[in-house]
Amino acid sequence: MKKKVIALSLSGLMVVGGFVSAPNSVGAVGEGPNYGGNESIQTSILHTYNELVEFLKTQDAKQNDMELEVIGQTVKGRDIYLAKYISNPSNPTILFLTQQHGNEQLTTEGALEFIKHLGTNKMKGVLDHVNILIVPMLNADGAMGDVNFSLDDYVADGGRHLTRYNAVGADLNRDHVAKIHPETQALHNNVLKKYKINYMIDLHHQGTQSEIDGKYVSGSILYPTNRNVKPEVLERSKKLGAVVFNAINSKGWGNIGKYNGGSEETIGRNGAAVQYDISTLLFEMRGMSDHNYESYVLGQKSNGYLIKQTITTLDAATRAIANGSIENVDTSFWNTLPTQTTRPSGEETE
Repeated sequence: MKKKVIALSLSGLMVVGGFVSAPNSVGAVGEGPNYGGNESIQTSILHTYNELVEFLKTQDAKQNDMELEVIGQTVKGRDIYLAKYISNPSNPTILFLTQQHGNEQLTTEGALEFIKHLGTNKMKGVLDHVNILIVPMLNADGAMGDVNFSLDDYVADGGRHLTRYNAVGADLNRDHVAKIHPETQALHNNVLKKYKINYMIDLHHQGTQSEIDGKYVSGSILYPTNRNVKPEVLERSKKLGAVVFNAINSKGWGNIGKYNGGSEETIGRNGAAVQYDISTLLFEMRGMSDHNYESYVLGQKSNGYLIKQTITTLDAATRAIANGSIENVDTSFWNTLPTQTTRPSGEETE
């Protein structure tokens, strides 16, 4: 039986030729969180875990190049999925990872649109030269608010809350050395160790108050910063960042800063680089889908642009690796890219 495709129903979002576009009246930066004014924060417009699974299975049935794999289970027993596009094991491979933190879901929405895009003629020939791995929701329990602690003080509406932590209150992006939690174990044992991965983009969201040169950012990026990262791995990471920066910067609606992140190996971008020599890039999109701290949650008017920013990132990285242009990209922009600062509303954490 043919499965029904779950369509994105995000406010102000239009699918055109496989890509997401948004009304010109609203930018990815905007004028702040727009929370507490005229709009509520509706989690009902985001894919639930079950809808995500149905979407993945539908695309798997439709796309000859796609293979769906269960890499493990969450604390609450939800299957964790990996979408694979492997045409030739000798091709360079990139991993896109979303929702280590369950309340950071717009990148997942973008990743799902990118999966749909990979099944179109627009990607004809590209997949012959690059392998793609996508983990579109690592922390499904946190994304569904199915946790062993109260979320009563979280601000979103829509039938469920989304939280940063897994079901037992752990931050998965601080578990890449001990690997205590089943979600992190699944990622390491059945993805990072199993496949020869050359590049990884770890997609997150930060709060709404980060800025450079007095203007809010639409996102921020950072390469691995642990001292044990090999120089050649670091250099490839900076090249990956250059590809993404150039792609977003050329659009005119994004404003990208340098993230001020930690150097601990426990953090995903550092752990993957040190332990597996994967060249990694952190991309922190602006605004979260839910939180107990109001200034971290972004109003929905910017959703379309932030999803589009995710798709642009994934598409640009894929094409640059496939055609080899990533090898010649200029990384000197890192020397002048401003490190973002935070307006007085709290600390940002990847």
